[in-house]
Amino acid sequence: MPRPVGSTVTPSYRHHKPSGLAVCTIDGRDVYLGPWKSKASKIEYDRVIGEWLANGRCLPTDNNSDLRIVELVKAYWRHAHGYYFRPGENNGELGSIKLALHHLKKLYSQTRATDFGPLALKAVRQSMVDAGWSRRYVNCQVNRIRRVFKWATEMEMVPPSVHHGLQAVAGLKAGRSDAPESAPVLPVPDATVDATLLHVSPTIGAMIQLQRLTGMRPGEVCAMRTMDLDTTGRLWLYKPASHKTAHHGHERTIYFGPQAQEVVGPYIRPNLKEYLFRPVDSEAWRREQASAARKASGTPLSCGNRPGTNRKAKPGRKPGTRYTVDAYRRAIAYAVEKAFGMPDEYRRKPGDTPEQQKEKAKLRSDWHAAHGWHPHQLRHNAATRLRKDFGLEAAQVILGHRTLTVTQVYAEKNITAAQRIMGEVG
Repeated sequence: MPRPVGSTVTPSYRHHKPSGLAVCTIDGRDVYLGPWKSKASKIEYDRVIGEWLANGRCLPTDNNSDLRIVELVKAYWRHAHGYYFRPGENNGELGSIKLALHHLKKLYSQTRATDFGPLALKAVRQSMVDAGWSRRYVNCQVNRIRRVFKWATEMEMVPPSVHHGLQAVAGLKAGRSDAPESAPVLPVPDATVDATLLHVSPTIGAMIQLQRLTGMRPGEVCAMRTMDLDTTGRLWLYKPASHKTAHHGHERTIYFGPQAQEVVGPYIRPNLKEYLFRPVDSEAWRREQASAARKASGTPLSCGNRPGTNRKAKPGRKPGTRYTVDAYRRAIAYAVEKAFGMPDEYRRKPGDTPEQQKEKAKLRSDWHAAHGWHPHQLRHNAATRLRKDFGLEAAQVILGHRTLTVTQVYAEKNITAAQRIMGEVG
């Protein structure tokens, strides 16, 4: 129960655990002071209490919360990391939030959160456009910033009017802004996938084949465990322990037919909790290949290091027991470089100046845009094939989408069927 206005008890300096900020409650209202136990927050506490005493133990009527944007960003990041982070899973949402908060903090670090309005949000949005982000991504990032102030309103760190004002900022429209349009994600040609498969480990190859057959998400194939599989029926069922829409209460079931069962079968493990596809297995395969190449070259064992003797006793990074989505993507990118011959002069080398590193990064980015592909495109491959052979509704069920609209984003239209029909009736 808040103390009445004019109370003779001095408000205490307290820790607001959800936000990690220091707070004191005056006249029934929380005043946030800055990071808990910081020198700045204690100075701010002395100032607020001084004004309260000077005003006859009442908070001045024109005093709004002095919470700064930099403090709000720090509090929200702590909340977001606890809410979105999942060990070993794809934490791309956290990465996007971090980028959005960077632009917000860069322009308005010392601005009071209560003074952040629609014009300020548009200025942050323009900063994102200037950074070269696509229109759709800019709109998503602006929504993430709105989410920051919605959370702050929920935590009573800012008044509701701040969030309501930010909702007035409309999203960027196609063709009516300086932001470039993002290219649609298309299926990767089968010939490209087949060429890449020649340069990956059997483990990565199995993951690629399984995605191409079933249309599962990259995170779902990385998280497969024997305990998540039901192999009793003609069709095997895979129910991921966690997936993209689990927090909405949706269930996800992936069906494995004969071809998918043939891919998965060799990786089923006696330890039900072990992940099926492990980086440590790929590393063991790589070492076997290197040893076989050495023997094939005719190099005697008396020359050079014997297999296993040149390993570090305490390496900085060890192969893990589960692939992350990023590690899976990087393995594919490396195989693409080998399969399609990325020029050696595009690679970073010791002694490169910062300008050379930046130039080479641009060259690598352009090369991968022309030749590379990423595992999420395999989901589009499966969606297009399923839509063509069995219809849109079947593709929706197999991909686990709640609406046909989402499935249409993944599945390319069957132009061949339209051409055939118009050839007969037109």
